Amino acid sequence: MKIVVAPNAFKGCLSGSEAADAIITGIKRVPKPYQVAKMPIADGGDGLLDVLSQRLPGKMETTTIHDPLFRSVRSDFYWSPSGRTALIEMAKASGLAMVAENERDPDKTTSYGTGELIRRALDLGAETIYLGIGGSATVDGGMGIARALGVKFLDEHGKEIQPVGASLALVRKIDRVEVDPRLREVRLEIICDVDNPLLGPNGAALVYGPQKGATPDQAQALDLGMSNLADVIERVTGQNIRDIPGAGAAGGVGGAMHGLFGAAIRPGIDIVLDLLDMESHVKDAKLVITGEGQIDYQTAYGKAPAGIAKLAKKHRVPCVALAGSIGRITDELYATGITAVISICDGPVSLHHAMCNGKTLLTDSAEQVMRIYADFI
Repeated sequence: MKIVVAPNAFKGCLSGSEAADAIITGIKRVPKPYQVAKMPIADGGDGLLDVLSQRLPGKMETTTIHDPLFRSVRSDFYWSPSGRTALIEMAKASGLAMVAENERDPDKTTSYGTGELIRRALDLGAETIYLGIGGSATVDGGMGIARALGVKFLDEHGKEIQPVGASLALVRKIDRVEVDPRLREVRLEIICDVDNPLLGPNGAALVYGPQKGATPDQAQALDLGMSNLADVIERVTGQNIRDIPGAGAAGGVGGAMHGLFGAAIRPGIDIVLDLLDMESHVKDAKLVITGEGQIDYQTAYGKAPAGIAKLAKKHRVPCVALAGSIGRITDELYATGITAVISICDGPVSLHHAMCNGKTLLTDSAEQVMRIYADFI
């Protein structure tokens, strides 16, 4: 009897691997001849490297880059020599956590360091680069990444401008003469866990700008600047990036990488499930247990539990989701294949209590799931 244990990270509490261990401990409290497949997952946000590095042979590669405020720092990415594959998290180079709260200003931050990690991967001979773009500090339209890869952004006088958010409205020309030629030989995939367009009320600046320190007026100005950049990219490349799902992710990085370099934007969970060959595990299972810190109606749209649930549904396997917190649930969530959503909290508790006792609460809840299913699977 095979059980697939495939949780996402419980953010701020447990990594995906730690959550899987806690669930497996609960399963084993119900003595049955189980075959348990530990398969933690991620959807492009925090924990992506932790999940994929356990499945791809390789090592962390460390190098010196520039952080979102152009300060020199050490950062790393995962390099798998056998597959010529690099796994890069934008949060490790251009992340919000790298900038103190009183320093957060998307007019001044850059994604340049992420481009430096991509360049280092090219130096190592990468043929495939996966870039997870969650957790960024920037709304620079990906200009920083592009500059690190050889693209120059010019103003009306033909003068190069700094690749930061405040420069978005100044771009008039894009010079691609010095673009790294190795990019033509590389498969570049953007791992994205949102589908926001580039512009407007659901776009890069208005939705994510305030989270990165933008005032309402700044966010409006950044949105106008992003529209200008989209116009110039379309004029130079012929690519209309405004309404591509995921174009607005990471302050416009998704759209820019697609428009300037032909990068594919894919839901993070789809890439993760492919790389982990998850379907081969799920199709023979009798039960799938997934979960993450917060589950609500938005989980249905590209989040990890919904991704694994769709595979379970395809093979008619029940899928139970364990959650630290349950928000508003709609039929769309159950339609993905989630059989039931169960809170791990053992009563009215504070967030602090739930976070401090997450491992125990998750183990206890997994045990109860198994007591329900043990005699029927």
